[in-house]
Order: sequence, then C-alpha cells, then structure tokens
Amino acid sequence: MRSSLTTSLATAVVLTMLAAVPASAHGPGPHGPGQPGGAHRPTTYLLDPAGPAADDVYPEGIATHGDDFYVSSTTDGTIYRGDLDEPTATPFLPGGEDGRTMAVGLKVDRTTLLVAGGFTGRVWAYDLRTGDLTGSWEVEQDGSPTFVNDLAVGPHGDVYVTDSMRPVLYRIDGRERRTTGTEPLTPVVSFEGTAFTYDQEINANGIVVSRDGRYAIVAKTPTSELFRVGLTDGSVESVDLGDDAVAGDGLLLDGRRLYAVEWTTGAPGIATVRLDRDLGSGTVVSRTLDASFDDPTTAARAGHSLLVVNSQFATRSAGGTPEPFTVTRIPAP
Repeated sequence: MRSSLTTSLATAVVLTMLAAVPASAHGPGPHGPGQPGGAHRPTTYLLDPAGPAADDVYPEGIATHGDDFYVSSTTDGTIYRGDLDEPTATPFLPGGEDGRTMAVGLKVDRTTLLVAGGFTGRVWAYDLRTGDLTGSWEVEQDGSPTFVNDLAVGPHGDVYVTDSMRPVLYRIDGRERRTTGTEPLTPVVSFEGTAFTYDQEINANGIVVSRDGRYAIVAKTPTSELFRVGLTDGSVESVDLGDDAVAGDGLLLDGRRLYAVEWTTGAPGIATVRLDRDLGSGTVVSRTLDASFDDPTTAARAGHSLLVVNSQFATRSAGGTPEPFTVTRIPAP
C-alpha cells in the first residue's frame, strides 16, 4: 500500500493540471506506416519539444493503431502522433481545438480516436485518417466538479468513461458515436451505496472492458484498489488480490492478464495481474521496473511490446524543471 505522502502527491498532481499554452498551427496530416519488425525500433520516443506544449507537455494517455501511436498532453490538450520506427512524435491535433484544452485518457477503435478531457468534462471522437471531429459529448453542467479520466470500448462499440470526481460510470452508445453537436454523457452505473466509495479527491481512474462486454475493471488509485463493475446489472465488487494491492493508473487487459501502470508507489512500474475466470479475483504475478520510467501513467500494446508514458507529474507537482518528455518501449511482461 502507498504512504499518505504518495497519496497526497497523486491528488496534488491531478488538481494542478489546468495549465494552458497557445495552440499550435500544426494540423493532422499523412503519417506513413512503419516497416515490419521491431528489433530495430527505438526504445525511447521523444515528444516533439518544438510542439505547442514545448517543455510543458506532461503527457498522460496513449493508444496505438498499427505502427502509429498517439499521446495526450494534460497541459493544453495537444494529441501527438508517432511512428514506431521514428524517434520523435509530433503534433497531430493542436491543443485548444473543439474546446480540447486538456487531454487525458485515449483509446483507438478501428479508425476513431477517443479522447477524455479531464476537468473539461468532455469526450471527443476524431477520424484518424483526417483528424476531423466526428463526435462530442459533455457531462451535465450542474456545478459539481468533474474529471473525465479514462475510457474503454466494449465489443459492440459502446464507450465507457470514468469520472474521478462524480460517482458514476458513463456510457456512449456504440450506435450513436457520430454527433452533429455536443451530446450529453449518460451515466450507466452509479457507485453510490457500493463498495466503490468516492471518499478521495480523485477516485475512479483507469478502465478496461472484458472481451465479452460483461464487466469493466476500474482502478481507484489512491486506495490501491481494483473494482469489477457489471455493465449489464450495475454490480460493483472489489477485486480480491489476496494480500497484495495495485495502485493502478492506466490499465491494459489482454484476455485475463491485466497490466496496471503504477507511478505513485515507491517503485513506479507495471504490475501484471493474472485474473481468475470471473475477473473477481486475481494474483499479482510480476512487477516490471525500468530505469527510463519517470512517473509512468499508462501503457498500450504494440505487437510484443508495451509503450509506456513517462508523465513526470511529480516534477510538475514539485514545481521542478522537467526533462524532455518521452514514451518508453519495453517487451510485454
């Protein structure tokens, strides 16, 4: 379990994410596929220091599509795009467009990039081929704080979205993912009165959905807990990890193998959990560390590798000067 110091640090980092810098004139453009293989590929990718967020990117989310990968900036909402064969990722979607002044979780579904907007309370969908906005959603503006954190896609295209400050799980119907304006984000599960208590300043974080679409696994980072959420019956139960605990931020599910990225622990890295058949319990089978990890937040699969975002959130929280922002490529545990 984490100390109160690391819990406070995690909360402080999220609560100081609303910085803004001028948007770039860069726009989406063609990005050629990489060459087959992988051994020759870089193990570290630089987020373009000449991009709109410059030395203030503080990335969080990552998603892959073929040989391309996409990374979000929490500072101004810029989305970077990289090629697995090239050492530098460059701006794909400039920050500030479409009200996207912050970007957190990312997911790719076919040719659509989905973006969670943190404190904006927004979710956007973009065509990967053109960069055009194809969908937009927003939480109800009732005056209560919101932090739209992460999202996952079910087998029928439904999108499930966590809110770290409101005790609900949202769903975007897979048949209604193209909008002409901004549609409301609709709650599908309420956490009120369940084991998933919203007693922290930041609560629900990373999310994944099972292959059959029955369950989501949601991380509650400050208390080092994972929860199994029934997407059809609204059930909410703690995932039993025995005597172990996982302070997951971003999650990645491969069958019954769950990768949970931990940056608020004493040894930031990736916890690998082997889940039981019903996803209600599991065993931590390994923890992967790497010298290049710098407050890792999320991971995405790229072939036999994982791409891991180095957020440097602790540096921002402490008011320090960050190193160049990077993504690390490691063999999948």
